[in-house]
Amino acid sequence: MDAVTVVPPGRVVYGMQLPIQSQSRLYVAKWETRSGPDELARVARAAEDAGFFYVGVCDHTAIPERLADSMGTTWYDTTATLGWLAALTTRVHLLSHVLVLAQRHPLRAAKELCTLDHLSGGRLVVGVGAGHVQEEYDALTGDFADRGRHTDEAVAALALAFTDEFPTLPGPRWPVAGLGVAPRPVRQPRPPIWIGGSSKAAIRRTAALGDGWLPQGTPRKDLPGQIAELRRLRDELHDGAPLDIGTIAEPIYLTGDGTGGDPSWELPPFVLQGGPEPVAESLRQLAAMGVNHLQVRLMARSVDEACDQIAAFGALVGPLLND
Repeated sequence: MDAVTVVPPGRVVYGMQLPIQSQSRLYVAKWETRSGPDELARVARAAEDAGFFYVGVCDHTAIPERLADSMGTTWYDTTATLGWLAALTTRVHLLSHVLVLAQRHPLRAAKELCTLDHLSGGRLVVGVGAGHVQEEYDALTGDFADRGRHTDEAVAALALAFTDEFPTLPGPRWPVAGLGVAPRPVRQPRPPIWIGGSSKAAIRRTAALGDGWLPQGTPRKDLPGQIAELRRLRDELHDGAPLDIGTIAEPIYLTGDGTGGDPSWELPPFVLQGGPEPVAESLRQLAAMGVNHLQVRLMARSVDEACDQIAAFGALVGPLLND
């Protein structure tokens, strides 16, 4: 396997899942529910201007009624939104975070993603995961219990379609051969594929098939052990091929000179609140564990505050991450 890494060697980069486009009631802020394309565009451009490595868009096709109270039902389509963002930006990478790949025929997914990489000038990073909503999975493809195996097959098929214009797809689910997929991606040999998830299966999938890892919900105390296991499997399966390793940091709210933050805002104790240096030091601890791409979430009460926090992070925290 030829690994396709995108983080510059020896660097720590930072990205963000965009607000507004996914409105799970577990984390959505009130201002997001009143926002739309104009505010989403402002935040994406602010992230690009602040030096963010990527902006991410989530993926759910349909939310069952039993989960609507917790997950909400507003989830922008991933590839459509990333395509729109490609036209609004010029430098920032575009991450699917994460695409439930096995819910799609890989030839259809390859067509959409190749086109997205082509239109964006090679800025696509494909994040994929196995999914967790049974009703959604069963409605689209069936066999929820086998979603792990289906995801493995789909990742292998997608990687092949990225590199071969006329792929013969692996696995019994998609008997496809001799059908061309174009336009071809700009990034060569192909766009990178990051695997999302913190389960043992996701770690194994990353080691076997991924170019990067983005854990979902791994506590700090567990991260070194998971990274060690990931590297052990990577050595065993691919002789230590390079791998971009990420994590999702605790929510952040910057205060102090130049940040515009309000130190009197009473935030939950799990929010990393303070000046640029202590925030950067906390993030450098994650880098010391072996992480080279950090996903950050900046707390805000309005789109203006969100953009101010993004700008302050890029200007005051970002430069400290590689000290």
